[in-house]
Amino acid sequence: MDTDYSIPENNFHLPRDVGLAHCQLFILTDLKKLTFSGVAIAHLDILVDQLTSITLNSSKLSIDEKNIAFCIDGQPMYNKASLTANEESEQICIKPKAPIANDARIKLIIPYEGKLSGSMTGYYVSYAPHNDTTRPYALTQFEPTSARCAFPCWDEPSVKATYSVTMVSRQDTVALSNMSILEELPLSDAHSYSVEQELALSYLRNKVSNIDDWKITHFNTTPLMSSYLVAFANGHFRHLESSYVSPLSGVKRPLRIYATSDIIHQAQFALEIKAKVLPIYERKFDIEYPLSKLDTLVAHDFDSGAMENWGLITGRTNSLLYDEKGSNLHDKQNVAATESHECAHMWFGDIVTMNTWSSLWLKEGFATIVGEVIVLDEIFPEWNLHTNFFSDSLVLALELDAKRSSHPINIDSPDPKIATQLFDSLSYSKAASVLRMLSHYVGNEAFLLGASKYLKKRLYANADPKDLWEAMAEVTGTDISQFIDNWVSRIGFPLLTVTEAAEGIYVRQDRFLSTGDATEDENKTIWNVPLFLMVPDSAGSPTIDKNLTLTERETFIPLDTSKPWKINAGAFGVYRVAYSNEHLRRLGKEASRDGGVLSLSDRAGLVSDATALASAGYGKTSGGLEIMLAMRGKMDYLVWNTIADHLDTIESVWWEQPAEVLNDIRAFREFLFKPVVDALGYEYSDNESPDVHLLRTLAIRQCASASTISVVKELRNRFQRFMETGDEETIPVNLQRTTYRVSVQYGTRKDSSSVKKIASEPPTPSAKVSAMLAMTKVKDEILIQETLQHMATDVKDQDLYYYFIGLSSFSPNRRLAATFFKENYSKLYGRLGGNMTFVDLVKRAFEDFTSEEDARNIEKFFEGKDTSKFKLVLAQSLESIRAHAKWLSNSREDVADWLASWRKDCDAKQEST
Repeated sequence: MDTDYSIPENNFHLPRDVGLAHCQLFILTDLKKLTFSGVAIAHLDILVDQLTSITLNSSKLSIDEKNIAFCIDGQPMYNKASLTANEESEQICIKPKAPIANDARIKLIIPYEGKLSGSMTGYYVSYAPHNDTTRPYALTQFEPTSARCAFPCWDEPSVKATYSVTMVSRQDTVALSNMSILEELPLSDAHSYSVEQELALSYLRNKVSNIDDWKITHFNTTPLMSSYLVAFANGHFRHLESSYVSPLSGVKRPLRIYATSDIIHQAQFALEIKAKVLPIYERKFDIEYPLSKLDTLVAHDFDSGAMENWGLITGRTNSLLYDEKGSNLHDKQNVAATESHECAHMWFGDIVTMNTWSSLWLKEGFATIVGEVIVLDEIFPEWNLHTNFFSDSLVLALELDAKRSSHPINIDSPDPKIATQLFDSLSYSKAASVLRMLSHYVGNEAFLLGASKYLKKRLYANADPKDLWEAMAEVTGTDISQFIDNWVSRIGFPLLTVTEAAEGIYVRQDRFLSTGDATEDENKTIWNVPLFLMVPDSAGSPTIDKNLTLTERETFIPLDTSKPWKINAGAFGVYRVAYSNEHLRRLGKEASRDGGVLSLSDRAGLVSDATALASAGYGKTSGGLEIMLAMRGKMDYLVWNTIADHLDTIESVWWEQPAEVLNDIRAFREFLFKPVVDALGYEYSDNESPDVHLLRTLAIRQCASASTISVVKELRNRFQRFMETGDEETIPVNLQRTTYRVSVQYGTRKDSSSVKKIASEPPTPSAKVSAMLAMTKVKDEILIQETLQHMATDVKDQDLYYYFIGLSSFSPNRRLAATFFKENYSKLYGRLGGNMTFVDLVKRAFEDFTSEEDARNIEKFFEGKDTSKFKLVLAQSLESIRAHAKWLSNSREDVADWLASWRKDCDAKQEST
């Protein structure tokens, strides 16, 4: 195979000389040799007068050039093609010896081989415990551009075709794919229905030594779909089974969840969620799930959380497994959100697919807001998902989008190296937040009707954002495109600055940057901003104007400013608001008042905005601390979760400041959260609301972070009793993570060894994550070096993420994470191949530093290195560092003075009592 320099190096889009109508895919998986062999048969329509070449995607595959064949009008032609390749664009070009006329029916037959990779992309190998050792199994992860690593294909979302998958595997294994099984029989009994099928079977038979050990599994043909949604797996799997009945047709469909025998017993909850959400989706979209089954496969090694392969969802253990006794409430919510999110993709993404990766958000935003909030809220209303969306998603979106190195939700990304980096909180959380804002603006019922109309218009096809806006406009009678365009096509979001006047308020919009220094060129966007203005009525009840919209740079709104009015009521808007100091104090007072007009989201939004504005230089950080202090004594989880997040940020940025300042921050943290611990205690009751569970867990964790003596002592005692008795009830599952951390951070070498053993032999995925995070909190030099060595040699690729989170979030060990990354860069890049996990490691290793010197050193380290697969997150991390440095420079004295004054007041009050 020659290198083809005729393919432009940066031309990542495939030519449209042919149209793929159908693909027959034959795959032989050898789990002993960790290899696979395949034959791809592409049924093509010729779209030019004379076909002289066919260009398609292929990466890391060994193409059997001599056996490439054309089947033209039913007649096979061998040795009639030449093959060239371009590794940079991941394309191959097959040139027939003679041009082919456009009236011919053509099938292209490509035999190939590959190795089961270890990078959690393409067709790769994972391992499960088995008889004191491990046993391999194989599965696929193609999104966004790794189908080409498993079979030659047209690996672009806009190319939709039907697929028929045939798998050859050993008799004692299970073969899975998107569709239900059409036929399964011994390989020796396999038969073909066409010349090209016989060619494929003959090729694969020659790859096995003992044909009696093998079987062949034919799967039904898929609907029209994109290559990244094709999926197959092979291994020693077991399954749980359920079903649901379609509310639209009455058809009963089987639902299964597959896993290896060591973990299948923890998969029941995910199966139950799937059975509950599918009927809801059918009713909301008025479209029946079109396949005959829906399976889920749980994998020990997985690059992301989960993947929506049509008919065969795949995902990692801690995203899909839940143990009734050994998992906590957060684990339960995460599993429910994951399964529901992926099921939402069966409509948004699978039935209707974005045209290019530029519009990745079109499916991810919908799956996030509809799957994780709207639909799950019908099943678990007690979880308050609409309210908690603020801290779970909106804040994450605003944090990233406040950077210069952010990107529009809709971004041109022809390069596959960029496409992988777009799976960030903009494509997910900001997209979901913008859609949520739109839903609140037009009404949830109209929003879902518009979504249904959009899906029906583009069934089994591709779509662009304009298709969605047109459908929404038909339902609402509103020009949705004009309203929403800048929110998805432009970078950033606005800061609304509110100035009070005699008869009302002036509201001005400008782009918000975390550094507070947007230039004139950066501040040209004018957003259509729904103000969601809340004003109390004559009875003191809140009224919200959903129609009031800011469509220019500045406007005046008549208003009685003596009342506790507020913009962005309910925190539905994707923006921040800056009030005068006087009105902010008024709102803070109203937020602390029992029975006030501000909702939980309003109170959390005040804290979040105040801290974000202070860090950007628009106000004093002490102003945010004042609002936090005003909330003391309240018992609202969302508010305290927001406060905890911002206190964590402040302490993280101040990590290298004088000890007395850090001690004051921790003392302030204890002052806020210790009353909550005292009120709620350490025991959990089934009669309590989920928010009480979450609040207790949060308060204890915060006090542990503050080194509160009574909390540390209690948790250490519980860990000791657990180690002595083995009684798992000694440590409530909701306190497991904090207890392990405290035991390592303040315990003995024996305690650390015990936690390390839990990490290597975990009873649940939750326990494993808790133990891995705890292992990074040790201060002993010898023990931390042992942890680093463990990371280098023994830790699964997907689990490196948790070690980096733990190290970087623990200030005594933060620099060790960066040093480990630098010293092992070549090995890590080689192992992970620039996948999503590697992108996350870049972020975790560096973004928490806070000095210009650190930023320059990081830039120097990456000089001369190919950063194309992670350049977006690297730029964002460097910008975060410099923003931290600027915040410190602006607020170092302000924070120190405020904390000193607060401590002085506390001491005076204690003396007076």
